[in-house]
Amino acid sequence: MGFLCSSSIFLKLGISIIFLVFFSGYTPAEAYDPLDPSGNITIKWDIITWTGDGYVATVTIYNFQQYRHIQAPGWTVGWSWSKREVIWGMNGGQTTEQGDCSKFKGNIPHCCRKTPSVVDLLPGTPYNQQTANCCRGGVLNSWAQDPSTAVSSFQLTVGQAGTTNKTVRVPKNFTLKAPGPGYTCGPGKIVKPTRFIGTDKRRVTQALMTWNVTCTYSQFLAQKTPTCCVSLSSFYNSTIVPCPTCSCGCRNTSQPGNCVDSKGPKIASVVPNQGKNVYKPPLVQCTNHMCPVRIHWHVKTNYKAYWRVKVTITNFNYNMNYSQWNLVVQHPNFDNLTQTFSFNYKPLTPYASINDTGILWGVKFYNDLLMQAGPYGNVQSELLFQKEASAFTLEKGWAFPRRIYFNGDICVMPPPDSYPWLPNTGSRKPIGSRFTAVTALISLLLTVFLHGSL
Repeated sequence: MGFLCSSSIFLKLGISIIFLVFFSGYTPAEAYDPLDPSGNITIKWDIITWTGDGYVATVTIYNFQQYRHIQAPGWTVGWSWSKREVIWGMNGGQTTEQGDCSKFKGNIPHCCRKTPSVVDLLPGTPYNQQTANCCRGGVLNSWAQDPSTAVSSFQLTVGQAGTTNKTVRVPKNFTLKAPGPGYTCGPGKIVKPTRFIGTDKRRVTQALMTWNVTCTYSQFLAQKTPTCCVSLSSFYNSTIVPCPTCSCGCRNTSQPGNCVDSKGPKIASVVPNQGKNVYKPPLVQCTNHMCPVRIHWHVKTNYKAYWRVKVTITNFNYNMNYSQWNLVVQHPNFDNLTQTFSFNYKPLTPYASINDTGILWGVKFYNDLLMQAGPYGNVQSELLFQKEASAFTLEKGWAFPRRIYFNGDICVMPPPDSYPWLPNTGSRKPIGSRFTAVTALISLLLTVFLHGSL
């Protein structure tokens, strides 16, 4: 009887898992990025000094993700206080709401909310309100592109808190929006106090107390549908393989003139509006794939010792400029990449013995801004690869990428059986060979018929 009950429970659990996987679109692999296995955003909280009723702390946000950055309108960090703490003052950042501070007489705190939300200050903030690594509007670059701008910090004075390491309580329920959902933060953990080296590099001080919070990204949590797709073409075949239909959503056929289906899946996109952190659906150009961004990979030329590829990124979103964009491509020949034209390049080696992945991004002040949909809404470059004799081939789709990411999100690839094929491939015989075979068969039947009649 107990065995039957256990079997019933496992059966129900299995059905539930199958339902989640096939009907919600979730796959467990989406919560783990094999190309950046250790990528995360770490929030470090350093208590610098004690005050009469609390402490002064410096909060630093490190973007340790290799190719996923935070663009405008920037990050928002939140948490829940463990006791009745308030924020007396801040530098380098500000809370979005002050909350109810009516019980305070005289000095009014900066924020009295139980769950404050902090944002970065904008460029041009007065110097007496700044701290180091602040005031970039919450924009954080990816670690591979520029580590110096992958860090942001602010300072806050906390009151009604403990004044010793034993009475201070670590905040709970940390959240990170960058600027939309997608990040899940773990609990704050007390770690070894941070050590600071003086400007003369002869004296070392340390924080009175330090705790770390680690936040990881999931594309499934960020949006229900993809945000980019890939199309393919080659010099040896006139066929252009388009993005799969409905890659990021389907066209609205019920209302003529309105391409985006309001009842269909939302295409995730965050667009600043009048300086506020608001979200509005993108105005995407009508296409069969309905993706805000398309990446086109064209195998352009085949030389004796080299081969050349042209990569084009097209923006179909009328409401979005992609700043500090990046493209991650996985292909086995990246180990022999010779030259890139008009793109920056850096190899990514999450596994030291394998060098098959590279990150590409625009040249500053030249093409680092991917403009809105229109005649200028694209950037392009060419890649020159040296052939590896033991691996190079144009057969079976080898010349096309294994996977492509745009701004850290994986793009939808065409099905492998639709890739451009070589004219002399065995899987698709030319019409001439089939005609010859039919002619031979007819000749054989005529010969048998004539001999039979004789």
